[in-house]
Amino acid sequence: MEKRVLGIILAILGLIGLVIAAVMFINGGEGTRNIKSIVVFGILGAIFFFSGIGLVKRTNDKAT
Repeated sequence: MEKRVLGIILAILGLIGLVIAAVMFINGGEGTRNIKSIVVFGILGAIFFFSGIGLVKRTNDKAT
């Protein structure tokens, strides 16, 4: 059960990171600092999201 909860938390954090990257991309901006921020939030968001989804899918619940 703990792994499933951790997977859900990771997926939510990843989704938040991807949304932040999308908002920063839409708002635009100037310079390399904005581009670096978009790339960092996007990559970390994708890693967290897909690892969370994978953890939820691989975790088997035992009947109690």
